[in-house]
Amino acid sequence: MQIGTIKLENPVILAPMAGVTDLPFRLLAKEMGCGLVYSEMVSDKGLLYENSQTLHMLKIDERERPVAMQIFGSDPESMAKAAAIVEKSGADIIDINMGCPTPKIIKNGSGSALMCQPDLAYRIMASVVAAVSVPVTVKIRKGWSEGSVNAVEMGQLAEKAGIAAIAVHGRTREQFYTGEADWSIIKQVKESVGIPVIGNGDIRAPYDAVKMMTETGCDAIMIGRGAQGNPWIFKQVTHYMSTGEILPLPLMSERVAVLLRHLDMLIEYKGEHVGIREMRSHGAWYTKGLPHSAELRLKLNQAESKEDFIAVLEQFQ
Repeated sequence: MQIGTIKLENPVILAPMAGVTDLPFRLLAKEMGCGLVYSEMVSDKGLLYENSQTLHMLKIDERERPVAMQIFGSDPESMAKAAAIVEKSGADIIDINMGCPTPKIIKNGSGSALMCQPDLAYRIMASVVAAVSVPVTVKIRKGWSEGSVNAVEMGQLAEKAGIAAIAVHGRTREQFYTGEADWSIIKQVKESVGIPVIGNGDIRAPYDAVKMMTETGCDAIMIGRGAQGNPWIFKQVTHYMSTGEILPLPLMSERVAVLLRHLDMLIEYKGEHVGIREMRSHGAWYTKGLPHSAELRLKLNQAESKEDFIAVLEQFQ
């Protein structure tokens, strides 16, 4: 699998997720065998205004390469300037967000709102491609609604604009993350373009990944929510792809070890105050489905320090 000049070790990719795929999470995914990691989305305006928090999101660790940095915005000129800043930060790939469904992104004409404006979307993609020398990718959805499915058109415009690969989430903006992802639209996009197509949506287990690639012909698969609290899914998927064997689920001791390592990385990266609070959400994902998980989540949400996290986890082992 290759995206422009960037060769991937395998076709298993971490999806960009706001509030999730920061540097610590990307490192864990990479250690588990992920072929390419995507950052959470970064505001073009935040970069142009040199917002310190936004600039901090561009930090890259050499151990996570190759890494793609995702930007969002609705103005071709601003997006081009932001892309140049991201390239200087050391990103291997720059991604354009045209799939985020959240209202605060939509109201500014960004994210999946661009699915409703193909001409503007094309100008943004072409401007970003012209502004940088690294490969540029784009992430889209099936369409805005079932009445306006235009992923094939967007894929063709992306190829025309010089985009190196396109990721397709098989849901419309109207669906958000409900219902089932339509993998047939991924197949349609793949059959309509000559650039690599990355399939995204409803990959929660190794066999889902192989099934998607078989059914759609996509070049790679992208895992989003299936990786929340479950970074070892990348090891499971790559192992299954190469051997046909399903690795056993991680034991409680392994879950706890990874959770605590993740906590240490968050504290180092963002400080204890922020790191502890962000780890509460991750903690709920790591422990989902375990015995007494509801009580465990409640106590983790009350944790104020690393010591609190350790004490709570020791009660449930």
